Amino acid sequence: MFEIVKKKVLADRIVLMDVKAKNVTERCLPGQFIIARTGEDGERIPLTICDYDREKEEITIVIQTIGASTEKMALLNEGDCFTDIVGPLGNPSEICLLENLEETKKKNIVFVAGGLGIAPVYCQVKWLHEHGVDCSVIMGSRTKDLLFFIEEMESVSGHVYVTTDDGTYGFHGMGTDQLKALYDEGIRFDHCVAIGPTIMMKFVCKLTKELSIHTVVSMNMIMVDGTGMCGACRLLVGDEVKFACVDGPEFDGHLVDFDLAMKRVALYKTEEGRKKLEFEEGETHKGGCKNC
Repeated sequence: MFEIVKKKVLADRIVLMDVKAKNVTERCLPGQFIIARTGEDGERIPLTICDYDREKEEITIVIQTIGASTEKMALLNEGDCFTDIVGPLGNPSEICLLENLEETKKKNIVFVAGGLGIAPVYCQVKWLHEHGVDCSVIMGSRTKDLLFFIEEMESVSGHVYVTTDDGTYGFHGMGTDQLKALYDEGIRFDHCVAIGPTIMMKFVCKLTKELSIHTVVSMNMIMVDGTGMCGACRLLVGDEVKFACVDGPEFDGHLVDFDLAMKRVALYKTEEGRKKLEFEEGETHKGGCKNC
């Protein structure tokens, strides 16, 4: 069992939890995720690791309630336990690997975080700060009440630019508007990491391609089993079929077919849609062992 040692409400329908998970903290790195369940018959929910403490053997996760299973998770309190936590899963962020650190230090990096994407961005920015790399962060949401981690992000980032779509806090506009404004002011970046809603990442990549900024995105919008065997997170990256949970979750944003990804997300929500995808995609529908 995996005990919840801290719970905090961050915003409407968004909660933070620190959870005892020795099996995860022994090996996890920024960019990876876990699969959690609240009961023996509970749904497997993928959650990005937004912080970890190896000494305390604790991971920090952020949960947004979007359905019955996440609602049930969000109702857990300190002292309660998750039945299962499997991880770390997926590949770590390449800019948060020690073997790449010297190359990373040469880059002028900007993160664009939207909505719940703020949580995994914080994990990467914190790791980079601890290893002598200060980045710029553009973080935003639809409105002020949905923002979180502002002070935490400011403590580990060189520059933090906060945006809201409705102008209730910080820069009035979307993350792409802020990035373009910085570019117009003469601020140049050569590496961008965008994490957030798929449509947000699509338009970030459209802009960064125009500005010649290499861009990485985290395609964790649909993950079911976390092993690539269900076919839920199938993507087209360049001319190759990829699975976000085993090949990613990070990919070259300028190669991702976002329109196909968003269409797939919509279809996968229904049984009929899943059958349609399975028929159309044939042998490439599932990843992992490709036999189950």
